[in-house]
Amino acid sequence: MFLRCNRRTKDGKTHEYWSVVENRRLGDGRVVQRQVLYLGEINASQREAWRKTIEVHDEGTRRQVALFPMGSMPADDSCAVEVRLDELRLERPRQWGACWLSCVLWQQLDLDAFWHARLPPSREGTPWLRVLQTLVAYRLIDPGSEWRLHRRWFDSSAMADLLNVDFAVAEKNTLYRCLDKLVAHKDELFKFLCRRWGELFDAKFDVLLYDLTSTYFESDVERSDTDKRQYGYSRDKRSDCRQVVIALIVTPEGFPLAYEVPSGNTADSSTLPGFLARIEQRYGKANRIWVMDRGIPTEESLAQMRRMGASYLVGTPKGRLSKLEQDFLSQPWQRVRDGVEVKRLDGDADTYVLAQSAARIGKERGMRRRRLRRYVDRLQALQGQALTRDQLLMKLGARPI
Repeated sequence: MFLRCNRRTKDGKTHEYWSVVENRRLGDGRVVQRQVLYLGEINASQREAWRKTIEVHDEGTRRQVALFPMGSMPADDSCAVEVRLDELRLERPRQWGACWLSCVLWQQLDLDAFWHARLPPSREGTPWLRVLQTLVAYRLIDPGSEWRLHRRWFDSSAMADLLNVDFAVAEKNTLYRCLDKLVAHKDELFKFLCRRWGELFDAKFDVLLYDLTSTYFESDVERSDTDKRQYGYSRDKRSDCRQVVIALIVTPEGFPLAYEVPSGNTADSSTLPGFLARIEQRYGKANRIWVMDRGIPTEESLAQMRRMGASYLVGTPKGRLSKLEQDFLSQPWQRVRDGVEVKRLDGDADTYVLAQSAARIGKERGMRRRRLRRYVDRLQALQGQALTRDQLLMKLGARPI
């Protein structure tokens, strides 16, 4: 191990950032560096202290020996070592079972056959297929960033032994470059996985759940108009940060069927028409049932779905629901299961269903009671204070209930 310095010039001044790194020798003889500890900016005395602390360990030759508890070693065995069991400790434990199961799932999905021609080894010998399998196992077992895989997870897993590879597959730049190679095959991969899911699990794709979310970036770097990271409606209550929108389609069993990443300022209602055409192009025409929030479809997109022969289950806008109130009053309640009753109203183009859940009614009443209790507690606390009228109004308005 040794100290490595990274220099960065900011506002005309050069800053030095230090890290403790170690050399890892790969199977082809090359050496890559792995960051062990990030130190940040340190002064000269701290730097010298770290240099004295770091020790370089060279692995020597080893031979297989027999281990026996202290006092029980055979006298005639020269390749035996006595072991103090009370001082024995476990070093570098690795996760095996989950890694082995991920390799079995990879084989069951026949992903080697799909990626073999699309991810051949590089001219330098980088096994892109094994890099991808490591990334997939990591996402399945303990999802996190690629940097975390490089820094911690790979050494604590058994992927090197199971795939017969070395640390080269977990080098950080290799991981990011592998992800870049996957984008061109996204549509083909979706079709392949749908076919394999159908063969293995008899999965059906007649009911699709469509929803949107967003993720934000905490960065002060200026972005261009063509960058996907833009300001928009933030579901995370971080309107001060740029974001991207993530649109996802899954089956009722949870299988992801397709995804897209629109710009952060994309309106929810504008994402659906493109998805409808994309799903039909990839998987053919079918009488699919789409389930989504009421803020996603527009009247135009619903008309497009009807022309495609697709059905939909969408929340009714409150404005339209109030117009149908009188028509619903004349309809009888029908019990569908314990605690759930519905009313059905047939319209010209759509069928409206009004649902009533006893469990939901109890939950909402409990929410209102808790809020009312907080109001009462606050008013009782203010009652014991000597406040003027204006002070009382300020305190009531300053504390949300």
